[in-house]
Formats: sequence, structure tokens, C-alpha cells
Amino acid sequence: MKVTIYDVAKKAGVSIATVSKVINNTGNMRDSTRTKVMKVMEELNYYPSVMASALTGKRTQTLGLLVPDISNPFFSEMARTIEDRAHERGLSVIMCSTDEDEDKEKKYLELLRRKQVDGFIIASSFHDKKLLQDLKSTQIPMVMLTQDAGSLGVTSVSVDDFTGGYDATSHLLSLGHQKIVIIAEERLSSKMRIYGFQEAYETHGYEYHSDMVLRTTASIANGKKCLEQMLNRDELPSAIFACNDLIAIGVIQGARENGIRIPEDLSIVGFDNTILATTTVPSLTTVAQPINEMGRKVVDVIVDNINNEEPTTERILFKPTLMVRNTSARNQYVNKKMV
Repeated sequence: MKVTIYDVAKKAGVSIATVSKVINNTGNMRDSTRTKVMKVMEELNYYPSVMASALTGKRTQTLGLLVPDISNPFFSEMARTIEDRAHERGLSVIMCSTDEDEDKEKKYLELLRRKQVDGFIIASSFHDKKLLQDLKSTQIPMVMLTQDAGSLGVTSVSVDDFTGGYDATSHLLSLGHQKIVIIAEERLSSKMRIYGFQEAYETHGYEYHSDMVLRTTASIANGKKCLEQMLNRDELPSAIFACNDLIAIGVIQGARENGIRIPEDLSIVGFDNTILATTTVPSLTTVAQPINEMGRKVVDVIVDNINNEEPTTERILFKPTLMVRNTSARNQYVNKKMV
């Protein structure tokens, strides 16, 4: 016999209305009550028809998550935190990895809209901003993650990239590294880290030049390529600030293959503090993003926006933390070519 909402209410010792609130994640109730009802639903294998709810205008209890690259440990760790927090709040997550490809972004956005997700968490850059403007016009709640909301009028959750860039660069400058190269992506977050890099140079009394910036996309292979590019030009600096851990680890691998000692000959600082930062040899000095706190916060914000008629429009910035490990050390070559 098919289990009904009445069976759940009876076994949990609550009203049908309470079970309905748990299913739809609405109303105020004690966490203990919500947990008890969800446990009974699991014990009875009761699963409300998600698509039927969508067709009647009810919620599907699903969130759409668009990330640029799930193979990047930062986004995979973030996605796991988001999924765990969503589960705690009674929702499921459908995740799409866009590769920041315009066609994929459009395709996945349409797919998630057909799935009738209750809200969107968007970490992909979206080269076609009109897609996001059109999504906003549908009144489906959305929150930007690691992306600035711009003129969209929605909440964004990110780290203070400017401060992270400033702290990473100041750390290297304090160690006597005057010529530093920053390897950055074509993303707003990297742009802000470059601004922090520039501000640190000027604050410490050094001159910033645009040729200190190398552009690439996030991968270990591209980190190695950037180091090879510097070696081919005979312009190896004494320190490199990579705007994410993947690029930094690529630089470390390239240095090892070319007989360059880390940190004796070349200091490296990354950004993100993913699991790779502590497993690489030597362990990576990097700027930590509070991934768990950011992931939980973005879920709480989108759930609150789903439950409220007027969604929030705030910019939530988390503080980064410099994690000094073994890839950065005092410059030993101040008076030599490599400075």
C-alpha cells in the first residue's frame, strides 16, 4: 500500500499541516520537530511527487547550482558543503559544471528551469549577462557565489578578493621579493586580487607594472605552461602569486622538472586553500577562503529568499586568511639577476 502524508503525520505525532510545512520547507517550527518528521518520512520511504508539486505551483525542494569547473577542488569542496547544508534544510541540489562555456551556461540554465528548481546558486561567470537578467525577470530566487551581482539586484556571497591579493603580495614583499609575477584568470575574483596585488606594491613603496600579470585559466597544466613561458623569456622572478591553488601546484611541478628549488630559488603563494594545498610537496602557502562558511551561508540565503516575497539584495564578503606553509621563504638573490 502506498504511504501517504496521513501515515507520516500519524507516526510522527504531528498534524498534516506540519508535515506539509516540512515538505515545502515553509513556516516556523522547532528543529527537533522538523528532524522527527524527516526521519519518519525516511523510515516509511515516503517521497512526495516533486514534479506534481511543480505543476501545481508548489515547490520542488530542489536548488540549481552552476559551477565553472567541478574538477577544480575549490568548487568540488564548495559543492559538497552546499549539498550537505541543503540536505539539512530539506532540499536537494542539481549541479551543473559549465566550463564557463556560453553554450553550456545557456543549456544548463534552461535545463534547470525545466526541472522547476526553487532557486539558483550561480558560481559560473556567464559571459552573456542577458541570460541572468532574463532569469531574474522570472522572479525565481538566485544568489551569486564568488561572483559580483553587478546590477542584477540579488545577493552575492564571496570572499574579500582584494584583501586576499593584498595579503599574499605583502607577505612576499616582506620576505624581500621585489619582482613578483601574478598569474590570474579572466574572472572578476582574479581582477580584484590583481587590484590587491597592485595596492600592496604601492603601499610598500614599489612600482607596479602591468607586465607583472600573466593570464591563464585554472589548471595544473596551465600553471606549468606559465612557468615555462617565463623560463623561455629568461624572466623568472623570485616569487609567484597564483590566483588559485591549481595554478600554483602547476608552477611547483614545473619548477621541480626544471631543477628550480621551492622555496630556495622561487617562492610561491596560491589562493583557495583546497585539500591540495596540504598534500603537495612542499606544502603550499596560500590564501584560505572559508569554503564551509561560504557554502552554508549561500544555502541559507537562497532558502530565505525562497521563503520571502522580497528577496535580499546584499553583498556578503568573507574574510580571507593567509596560511603560511613551506613554499614561501626569504629571497636569497636580491643582488642577483633573479630578484
